[in-house]
Amino acid sequence: MPILYDKEHKLFHLQAADTSYIIQIFETGHLAHLYWGKRINKLSFNNFPITAVTNFKSTDPILPIDVVPQEFPSFGAGDFRTPAYQVQLENGSTVTDLLYVSHKIYKGKPSLDNLPSTYVENDDEADTLEITLEDKLTGLNVILLYTAYRELNVITRAAKLINLGKEKLKLLSALSMSVDFNDYNYDLLQLSGCWCRERHIFKRALVPGVQSIESKRGMSSHTQNPFIALLDKDVTETHGTVYGFNLIYSGNFLAQVEVDPNYLTRILMGINPFDFSWLLDVNESFQTPEVVMVYSDCGLGNMSRTYHNLYRKRLCRGNYRDKLRPILVNNWEATYFNFNADKIKSIANTAKELGIELFVLDDGWFGKRNSDNCSLGDWIVDKNKLPDGLESLVKSINDNGTKFGLWFEPEMVSPDSDLYRAHPDWCIHVPNRKPAQGKFQRNQLVLDLTREEVCNYIIDAVSNILKSAPISYVKWDMNRAISDVGSESLPAERQRETSHRYVLGLYKVMDKITSAFPNVLFESCASGGGRFDGGILYYMPQTWTSDDTDAVERLKIQYGTSIVYPAITMGAHVSASPNHQLGRETKLSTRADAAMAGNFGYELDLTKFTDEEKSIVKQQVEKYKEIRHITQFGDFYRLRNPFESNEAAWIFVSKDKKEAFASYFKVLAKPFTLPSRLVLEGLNPDYTYEVIGSDMTFGGDELMYIGLDTTELKGDFTSITWRLKAI
Repeated sequence: MPILYDKEHKLFHLQAADTSYIIQIFETGHLAHLYWGKRINKLSFNNFPITAVTNFKSTDPILPIDVVPQEFPSFGAGDFRTPAYQVQLENGSTVTDLLYVSHKIYKGKPSLDNLPSTYVENDDEADTLEITLEDKLTGLNVILLYTAYRELNVITRAAKLINLGKEKLKLLSALSMSVDFNDYNYDLLQLSGCWCRERHIFKRALVPGVQSIESKRGMSSHTQNPFIALLDKDVTETHGTVYGFNLIYSGNFLAQVEVDPNYLTRILMGINPFDFSWLLDVNESFQTPEVVMVYSDCGLGNMSRTYHNLYRKRLCRGNYRDKLRPILVNNWEATYFNFNADKIKSIANTAKELGIELFVLDDGWFGKRNSDNCSLGDWIVDKNKLPDGLESLVKSINDNGTKFGLWFEPEMVSPDSDLYRAHPDWCIHVPNRKPAQGKFQRNQLVLDLTREEVCNYIIDAVSNILKSAPISYVKWDMNRAISDVGSESLPAERQRETSHRYVLGLYKVMDKITSAFPNVLFESCASGGGRFDGGILYYMPQTWTSDDTDAVERLKIQYGTSIVYPAITMGAHVSASPNHQLGRETKLSTRADAAMAGNFGYELDLTKFTDEEKSIVKQQVEKYKEIRHITQFGDFYRLRNPFESNEAAWIFVSKDKKEAFASYFKVLAKPFTLPSRLVLEGLNPDYTYEVIGSDMTFGGDELMYIGLDTTELKGDFTSITWRLKAI
């Protein structure tokens, strides 16, 4: 079994594919972290760090506990680094000390209470270790949950805190994991940005003190993604050691790196302690979200492909997990709120002519929704725009051979709505305070998903629409961060539970709706990429990557997103030129080439295309149908980094390495540049590949060591693609 327990040395050895993770129980009962890295088959106890070899005793004056590498450190017992959790007793004190009680090792992977997580379909895919710790004075028990995947360099972690004492406990923080490293000679990589500029890559050297990223916005956010990685100083896409950490959670989070005075490094990740507490009554428990930890000794690319393989097959679920995703057209940037049934049908009919498979009706079809200042929550068809109702419109489009999709924003309510007038207390708010409702709040409020009646209303309202017509796709939007955090349904001592309870309510709603409509493809959205995280992907297998549809900006957004998330999870559309967000003019071919690195579609008025443009789009649609099995299910290799150069490039390679699709982009033309060649990766060096659409053939080794010529590109914002097939 890949998780071993050595009774003599009280040592746990977790093995996941090509990595080992080693834990030891010290004589004091503290749980120590000894090693995480390349897989070790034979252990010698002479090579562990000094704190481990000497089997630390709490009375040892030379080795205080604040230099011991711990697995789930406490506060107040002599370790002055940030703890993994903190509780407050009824007497106001916050000191605890967790010691080992027992453990269990078993095949498979359990689900988490009311939280999304990665999973297995067969118990032989993974092995799980549960370690129970206890603070004897308070009766606080903590179960540390570790799962090691046998075929991937993946170890997942989570914690469950249980009050088995005689008085209430208040959790002040409850993170999911902590890992201590024995030095600090790493770079920290993070994915940061803002609306329309999500998940840009930033890298910085660790220094003594605390470095962190977080969200306090009620969602994982545009500004920071719940992912960090530690990199060796010489890491590239193909070489060097990488440790990745990704939180499967959609709310406020913290990812923190602390370098102490001894140059030891502690990684912490979980629910953000800011504005958080949780009251644990006697015999109650609290489950933390899961952290997916990935080890790579072959660079960033290998780490990314590990995440991609896991998330495609063992995080995303449902009927569409393994299905080819349809090519769609969305009417938002074509019409915004200004449309009627005839206009919608004309776009859908043109889509059919061009081979597009799905039409999506975006915002504006319900209530009196002619702008963004009313009607959210009133999920009733606007008969002024659609006089024959939704069912008639869907039937007309379906009868023409095109599937139909629909936009919702179920978590929100407009102050100008029948729902708000009937239930003004159903929104997140603080009594007697006027909530923020400006431009950045999009003139709307957030429904209080801590309340069961609100969750049930959303479930019923969305379900009734989905039952009313054969709808094949739902775009689930969320256009506002959560401010004015408070709930009328919670007592004073539980108000700081609101943010997490909101996320739990959201997961409940999503689970109920997606389970009830298994044949609907759900795509999540939060003003674009404001909630692109593993928690949502568990319920909805793809996400609108960004509201910025500019092809050049999308090179960075999609490149950065690929650090963790697979292409099949990314919505990517061709939009109009000049672009609506940036005003940049870009060739139709470049826009399509960029969008083909995700779930491909269009977001513009197809009826305004010239015959020549329609011909081009038809060819693009045919091309994507020929390569989407590669881009959606193949392995992804990043070749040129747009954050470091004037170029971007990547390649998708089928699992059997017999097919590939490579793309190269040049942002700005430069005078008198030397010939440039693009060296490919991931191919079989022993295969011979033909370039589809040409008479050229190349050896796999030639493509991987000599590469392809890119000098034919002229002008700004240009691109070229190659489809390769082994012969």
